[in-house]
Amino acid sequence: MGKSQPITDEQILALLKRASAELGCEAWVVAGYVRDKLLRRPHADLDVVVEKGGALKLAERFAQLAGAGPPVIFERFGTAQVTVPGHGVEFVSARAESYSPDSRKPDVRPATLDEDLRRRDFTVNALVMDFDGNIHDRLGTGIADLEARVLRTPADPAVTFNDDPLRMLRAVRFTAQLGFELAPDILPAMRTLAPRLHPPVVSVERVADELRKMLVSQQPAAALELLDQGGLLAVVLPEVHACKGVKQSGYHTHDVYGHTLLAVAGTPPDLIVRLAAVFHDVGKPSTAAPDGSFKGHDDVGATMTAAALERLRFSQEDTEAVAALVRLHLRPVYYDSKWSDGAVRRLAVDDGDQLDRLMTLARADLAASSYPDQAKLDELQSRLDGVLTETPTRLSSPIDGEDIMRIRRIAAGPEVGRLKKALTELVMDGKIEPSRDAALEYLESHPNL
Repeated sequence: MGKSQPITDEQILALLKRASAELGCEAWVVAGYVRDKLLRRPHADLDVVVEKGGALKLAERFAQLAGAGPPVIFERFGTAQVTVPGHGVEFVSARAESYSPDSRKPDVRPATLDEDLRRRDFTVNALVMDFDGNIHDRLGTGIADLEARVLRTPADPAVTFNDDPLRMLRAVRFTAQLGFELAPDILPAMRTLAPRLHPPVVSVERVADELRKMLVSQQPAAALELLDQGGLLAVVLPEVHACKGVKQSGYHTHDVYGHTLLAVAGTPPDLIVRLAAVFHDVGKPSTAAPDGSFKGHDDVGATMTAAALERLRFSQEDTEAVAALVRLHLRPVYYDSKWSDGAVRRLAVDDGDQLDRLMTLARADLAASSYPDQAKLDELQSRLDGVLTETPTRLSSPIDGEDIMRIRRIAAGPEVGRLKKALTELVMDGKIEPSRDAALEYLESHPNL
């Protein structure tokens, strides 16, 4: 099969069936692919569990038949992965695992298929499918739980979560993604084992990956609530947890934490916007004053946001983008019709290519309160649209540093930057026409600028 040809699910199953028959091994598709097939949800990647060892050999033969490159071996996890067009297929031998209290690295031994299934995270992820497409519920509870939309662990949740504490975050994520509910014994187990959700037991990168998936799900606010109910919010997002019980006055109908949940729920599934909604008021607890004000919470919150995202090892680009939104989130909220066109232009310049995100955040922020004039953001948006499409633009200086150095007879340095900024401000405020000639004439005629 050529590498450039798209491979369908049916073709993959046929190749797996042929490879396992040639090698005389028993193997099954397991986990998310099987679950999502029953839920009629797309799932590109397949996990294959192989009985009595032989996962690497099956991966190698499947790769040959599929015309793919050799398997990539992940020795730490005992898995092999083959990539074909549109799909990743991961192979693992059926195994049992035991863990030391301070490590995620397991002691592994070969096991039967049923032993392997009982060590998995949730019953709905322990269903298996043969290569003819028939689904088998070996543990006897997976299909019933899937139909009831309940997440339940195959073993005692304390054992399941102790084996891999990340499963606690996966439980929250699955509820947010799939609309499932947690079995009654899961939250108590989370509260007991929440302290294990720290390195070296669970890496920061794995935690951050689960957080990303929660936040772009259909129910991000519900995910945050479950994190809190399970005692995980204080571990993963202590800055947000600190907002609980911080009272607000004015148009606010909830404490800072409750307002945050409402704001997050009101945002679209843009990771940067949702992260900004999560963190936009984290500066309030430390800036709360007796009169009910939170002076400077935007700047304090931006600094805290950057530190939190660095701790979670988000990229520098994402960290800077989210922190900038937190720092500016009050600007649209404070808009009124008395703003000059210059003030509107400054907002457009200050937030640059994140302006749409800032306005989205502002709408969610206002909607999470009882503020009576939420339509004012429509007026602001209309004015922003106007200043962004002005021709010629008033959002920048029409002359550059070379012009300034020539006219003022000065060398490159801070003074050039100061003058360019001053000219830009005058253009934005409408005091200089946005043309090169007008700016040059003003610079020549105002030596004290």
